[in-house]
Amino acid sequence: MREFGGGAVCFAGVGSPLNKVVGVGFGGVPSVGEWEEVERACAEVGVAVQVELSQLADPRIGEMLTGRGYRLVSFENVLGVELGGRRWEVPEGVEVRRDEDEDLGVWLDVVVDGFAHPDDEGVPSHEEFPREAIAAVMRDMASTNDTRRYVAYRNGEPAGGASMRTGGGIAALAGAATLPAHRRNGVQTAMLSTRLTEAAAEGCDLAVITTQPGSKSQRNAQGRGFSLLYTRAVLVKEV
Repeated sequence: MREFGGGAVCFAGVGSPLNKVVGVGFGGVPSVGEWEEVERACAEVGVAVQVELSQLADPRIGEMLTGRGYRLVSFENVLGVELGGRRWEVPEGVEVRRDEDEDLGVWLDVVVDGFAHPDDEGVPSHEEFPREAIAAVMRDMASTNDTRRYVAYRNGEPAGGASMRTGGGIAALAGAATLPAHRRNGVQTAMLSTRLTEAAAEGCDLAVITTQPGSKSQRNAQGRGFSLLYTRAVLVKEV
């Protein structure tokens, strides 16, 4: 990972979901030469250049990228909710527990299985990844000391998993997935409610989450009080 245009260029291995340019446009507009350098580096390792471009970034970047052959493939919504010491109720029939298991077993299995079988309701994701790539990302994420892991149980069985990181008064909710057999039964809502209540109790002011526009995840978040903060365009160039 290296700094780039106020954001960063990230590479975590061929096939990783983390290979992308993020946060660009908040620290100046990268030059043509700087984009060419990123494109050459990606070509050398055989991955496409994927840019997550916020609507709040310098608008000249979008024009530059489309002129360089980048194509729009998707959008992502970043939503937020003020916490203010509130509590959120967990739906009946679902229990959410913190996962402290050092081998990540149950949490990793349920999250990887959930992401490997995307929910087909709403706008489909523009990308899919093999189980091995998803598992590698989740292990890396869980290895950071400030990542908290959660497992949801329904009828006594693991039904979903999620994570949360807090810092600077902000709770970042991520990594939420539900097994197909347990979808539409309040599992996502339970995991959201548990994390929000925990973050509020610890003094966080704001919680944020990223969703696909129109997805079930977005509707669940809005049902818990989230509203849109900004949208990111996802642009890709094969190199």
